[in-house]
Amino acid sequence: MSQTRHVPVMLQRCLDLLAPALQDPAHPEPVVVDCTLGLGGHSEALLAAFPTARLIALDRDKEALRLSGERLAPYGDRATLVHAVYDELPEVLARLGIPKVQGVLFDLGVSSMQLDEADRGFAYAQDAPLDMRMDQSTGMGAAEVLNTYPPGELVRILRAYGEEKQAKRIVSAIVREREKEPFSNSARLVELIRDALPQAAKRTGGNPAKRTFQALRIEVNGELSVLERAIPAAVDSLAVGGRIAVLSYHSLEDRLVKQVFAAGAANTAPPGLPVVPERYQPRLKQLTRGAELPTEEEVAENRRAAPARLRGAQRIREEER
Repeated sequence: MSQTRHVPVMLQRCLDLLAPALQDPAHPEPVVVDCTLGLGGHSEALLAAFPTARLIALDRDKEALRLSGERLAPYGDRATLVHAVYDELPEVLARLGIPKVQGVLFDLGVSSMQLDEADRGFAYAQDAPLDMRMDQSTGMGAAEVLNTYPPGELVRILRAYGEEKQAKRIVSAIVREREKEPFSNSARLVELIRDALPQAAKRTGGNPAKRTFQALRIEVNGELSVLERAIPAAVDSLAVGGRIAVLSYHSLEDRLVKQVFAAGAANTAPPGLPVVPERYQPRLKQLTRGAELPTEEEVAENRRAAPARLRGAQRIREEER
């Protein structure tokens, strides 16, 4: 896949949010973490925009690490690429001997490379093996989930992770079909979903398989449970003055980020105290009013930016132990 086609989402806004922390004279050699390296678009821009920064970049996808390694090679030892899931950030930083960082960036969801490689099975627009693992060296793929999970569990996943109102109808069809022959490829699943849905449900919201594919992908990769651990861990890794920017692509991710940032920015004192002690003061300041959206121009240039939601926060106080 050509790397020129990959356009990083909301790139300039991410750089602007992180800039004050990465250009702070108090930290002449700042460390910035790209928790979702992908094809390296955001990482490359961070290295170019902040010439004294050191980059630590994580990805669970070995192919992404290989391609990005080539792309970031000109930056030499300023870039450290690590095969890890982003909730492993504390272990990665400990291993590298880095106590605190000045910036953290998350670009959640599926990378362009994973969507564009037909044989990974992420995209419902082309027939492919139902895999959907971001790290293909571990765990069960989507076909195994479809073929082995009890019906009630499949309904729960489609409702919780895909926000699919027709979950019961789709799962009934899946269970009926998997008894005849196990699922292996995406086209059969897409066709089954089309057939299972009532006409009215097919008229809205793009491809009717979209929500089911999202739900399976989140389940296969444990995305929400990983994110629940990763965002608080990233906030904890920030030095005072450090900043975090998170790009989400669906409401479930965005809600999690919103909750962590709101909790960090809240005063936790019991009501009625005349003076709020330091330990109850907020430790975060929110840098975005709600979630920021991409511009119309950006969506026109890069359709994958359309669902993006960006939130930023700054660490303003140390944790009291």
